[in-house]
Amino acid sequence: MSDDMPEPEVTKLTSTKRKWAAEGKFLTGRISRPETERLPPGQHLVKNWPVLDLGQQPEISRERWRLDVRGLVMHPITLNWQDFEDLPQSDSLSDIHCVTTWSRYDNHWKGVKTRDLLDLVLPKDEANAVMLTSYDGYTTNLPLSDFAADDALLVTNWEGQPLTEEHGGPVRLVVPHLYFWKSAKWLSRIEFLRDDRPGFWEKNGYHMRGDPWAEERYSDD
Repeated sequence: MSDDMPEPEVTKLTSTKRKWAAEGKFLTGRISRPETERLPPGQHLVKNWPVLDLGQQPEISRERWRLDVRGLVMHPITLNWQDFEDLPQSDSLSDIHCVTTWSRYDNHWKGVKTRDLLDLVLPKDEANAVMLTSYDGYTTNLPLSDFAADDALLVTNWEGQPLTEEHGGPVRLVVPHLYFWKSAKWLSRIEFLRDDRPGFWEKNGYHMRGDPWAEERYSDD
């Protein structure tokens, strides 16, 4: 994976979602709390798992897949599939909340907890954020505290089956307490940063953090 991989080209979806951000589409103005409300404001439940991407779904076999972990860490690493499988494996149950207003309850995941990855690479004291990069060139940012959440998982399986290509296999991130655009598909690189900086959608009008219960759909700028 090259450091100078270009960002995805502007598509009809990108233009549409930029327009949504400019118009504040779907905003209700309500704030709720996950302790008392399971469904965030402005969301509706679905039983399927809708597929959203930037127009391409990279075919990455397990044999070819690599995860580079770089930046402000004590132990930079590159993991292949067997390396990843050798890490502690965890099961998790959580909901999905997409910024396009759908939510899906009770998703069963299997993978590696981000906290176990952090124990392996040991972020330096000055690390405050991470930038995630996908095999299609997509990027998204997270505060380190969100990446290190107890239920954040580098996922390989969903509902007892290997994660499919359309949903980000072989490995994607899942951070249940944030909108799902923060849970990058086809994960190839994690970079630890001193300062938070915007990824693809964050540069296109979306919020830097993305808390569904606070309706952090779009940038305040």
